[in-house]
Amino acid sequence: MRIEAATVDDVLRKAYEAIVDSGSETTSTRGKNREIVAVQILISEARARVSRTEARATLYSALGELLWYLAKSDAIGFIEYYAPKYAKHVTVEDGRVVAAYGPRLFNFRGVDQVRQVIELLKARPSSRQAVLQFFDCSDLAAETREVPCTCTVQFLLRNEKLEAIASMRSNDAVRGLPHDVFAFTFLQEIISRSLGVDVGRYHHWVGSLHIYDDDREVVGDFVNEGWQQTVGIAMLPMPIGDPWPQIERLLEAERAFRVDQRGDPWPAGEFRYWDDLIWLLEMFRHIKLRDVARAVDSWDRRKTVAFDAFIRPRIERIKGAKK
Repeated sequence: MRIEAATVDDVLRKAYEAIVDSGSETTSTRGKNREIVAVQILISEARARVSRTEARATLYSALGELLWYLAKSDAIGFIEYYAPKYAKHVTVEDGRVVAAYGPRLFNFRGVDQVRQVIELLKARPSSRQAVLQFFDCSDLAAETREVPCTCTVQFLLRNEKLEAIASMRSNDAVRGLPHDVFAFTFLQEIISRSLGVDVGRYHHWVGSLHIYDDDREVVGDFVNEGWQQTVGIAMLPMPIGDPWPQIERLLEAERAFRVDQRGDPWPAGEFRYWDDLIWLLEMFRHIKLRDVARAVDSWDRRKTVAFDAFIRPRIERIKGAKK
């Protein structure tokens, strides 16, 4: 089956409808589900990576997971700050998530795969070997049930744009797919900027794309919410130039808000794009702690149209909870 759309919301809607209408009932380790197999997904607007519907808004959990990867971390406490139920769906040993993606991306048997891919494409732009590996042969014999759902992500530099091709052995269409699209397209853009080119299309191939029975209500809410305008809605382009110094600054701010519980605004930097992401982390801290005064003050100080749909409803909810 092939699903082609401009945005992640368009893909989710088409995928949910296809699974519900023509999927087959099956049972996996986690439970009963409905699946379609051998699915090819193409997202033409890679920056349209965030679900903007009320029913499946995933900005903070997706951003938190991406930063968890970029921080090279496998600590469950890090990701649970953004996704409190994360431990229910993974294997945790001694506070560490087995098969976490961060260490595999940046220190897989001592290899920084992301850096190697960048250097490879700089040296040989037409290479077909720029592949990030997640699933390892040792996972076939793993004693734990937790192995990566992602097999590989390949990058092809064609016509001055960077195409990305993710290959998944398995994908939860409700909880996994929107987060994977966000993380992998963001990584695609990071690598494209590291190469001095623009981001291209995003391809996502899945062996088993499925919906678990206990998520049927979530899917129904998404579909019943009605069609929203999604075409043309995307994150702004990442600033041109080496993104890694800004990523380090973003990770420094993330740790300050999450671990140190910093409440003051982060000092402004050179790029509004990265400052807006840091501001989102500041807002998340205020919202998570239900600090209405600081949340409203921060919103009034740095109101941004790009994230209005995500922040405004949360502020209204904590205002209502305080009454």
